[in-house]
Amino acid sequence: MTNSNLLKTLLVCLGQAGSVFFVHSLAAQTTSEVGVGIGGLNYKGELSPHYQFKNNRPALTAFYRKDISGPITLRGGLMGGLLRADDGNVKDINGTTPPLSTYRQANMKGSLLELSGAMEYNFFDYHNRKDKVHFTPYVFVGLAGFFANTQTRSAANPQLDRKESVLSLAIPAGVGIKYAVSTHWNLGVEAGARKTFTDDLDHIDGKSRGQTDLLGNRHDQDWYFYNGISVSYTFYKIVCPDNTKPSKK
Repeated sequence: MTNSNLLKTLLVCLGQAGSVFFVHSLAAQTTSEVGVGIGGLNYKGELSPHYQFKNNRPALTAFYRKDISGPITLRGGLMGGLLRADDGNVKDINGTTPPLSTYRQANMKGSLLELSGAMEYNFFDYHNRKDKVHFTPYVFVGLAGFFANTQTRSAANPQLDRKESVLSLAIPAGVGIKYAVSTHWNLGVEAGARKTFTDDLDHIDGKSRGQTDLLGNRHDQDWYFYNGISVSYTFYKIVCPDNTKPSKK
């Protein structure tokens, strides 16, 4: 079986499981969660054309989740962390530094703060203690606003030296796994990407301050990533059915 067919089979199985969960979810019970997480913040752009694990820098997050139906959860979150990238860390297929990175000799460092809202789709009801399944994979997509304060320096090209702040929007999307350790406590693992609408996280875009296309790519935009683990606490609210008659007493 090819990787493509295997992926399609996995998605079909998860979709069927999610459909069963949706049909049999308990409408009389709603839950919400508050949690915190720790992980790594990463960047992809001119100074890091591909995701580089060594560029991960510490990040923290706090979030609130609210179940609005069986499989659908809304989440609001605040995340902050550090960013860094260096031309010297970029390697080609031969393990050597590409000519552009060698010529540019630039590096970037700074910080980023993100406020986001997202919708999660859970494939299983991991909060139901009557079931044997106490975990669920999930996918999410949303909208985020972020503020980044970064500084770029170049040993060979001083025209690239720049320190500025960026306020913009991004589209977060990714996958994760939630595990209910007990009735109230949960653990989570998540990996997500943020597609931004700016090419100014590293201040190198190939079209400003006398830059040339040799120093930056004016046709793409920057990305950043958050990968981490979390712990959360669940609050339960039991809603009485509509046909319940109040006691005369």
